[in-house]
Amino acid sequence: MKPILALPLSLLLAAGVAGCGKGSGAGSSDAGKNSPAGRTFLSSSLTDKGKPRPLVSGSRIRLAFKGAGLEVHAGCNHFTGDAEFDGDRLVVSNLGGSEMGCSQDLMKQDEWLTGFLTGKPNWRLDGDTLILTRAEARIELTDRRVADPDRPLQGARWVVEGTLDGDTAAAVPGDVDAHLTLSDNGAVRGDTGCNTFSGKVTTTKSAITFSDIVVTNNACSGERGALDKAMRELLRGTVKYQLEADKLTLTGKSGTGLELKTG
Repeated sequence: MKPILALPLSLLLAAGVAGCGKGSGAGSSDAGKNSPAGRTFLSSSLTDKGKPRPLVSGSRIRLAFKGAGLEVHAGCNHFTGDAEFDGDRLVVSNLGGSEMGCSQDLMKQDEWLTGFLTGKPNWRLDGDTLILTRAEARIELTDRRVADPDRPLQGARWVVEGTLDGDTAAAVPGDVDAHLTLSDNGAVRGDTGCNTFSGKVTTTKSAITFSDIVVTNNACSGERGALDKAMRELLRGTVKYQLEADKLTLTGKSGTGLELKTG
């Protein structure tokens, strides 16, 4: 397929600041409350020429309007660009992204979607439903908070899927079962994949503070040892957290962190 130009994030941000037009930016107050600005949407239906257009199995279109920009994902590459609401038109420009090697079907789906979005589709917002139309194609999307709401922080079993070190992410081996559970009474318990732990927690809207953590002292090596060390470091004090749908991200002061998911 013809590749979409991949641009550095700094250039995308610069273009968003320098650009001007007659419409309202996605993050502008001029866009008004009755716009998709500041919201994330997940596809609920897709038709083309009056017939359903099925997405590749296991994939879903995700559009996140952040500031004056748009983040796009449909199962393969991640795209970012500028978004502007020009009357009833969604104007997407400077759309660039990753160049992952995916299945042919997913790559074709990316190509179709980016072509649709850069073709200035009409948009209409009906409550939590965003409707985009262009020619004979129509995409209906639902606000992510409705389609896939945030799970409760307390009570869920959060399984560690990856570690973070600045901008670098690494997946946890499939045979390692590391997890943690926060309870309503301020307790925490879990497993580093090598050692079990328990202790106390206090939470705010954006941070979790661990205290009085007791950890067993089994010897760990290799990837298990590295994960055990990473979790021990995060359990020493206060970490920032971000909760979205079934995913939880914990980030320490040093920039290291964990990616977790609940069932």
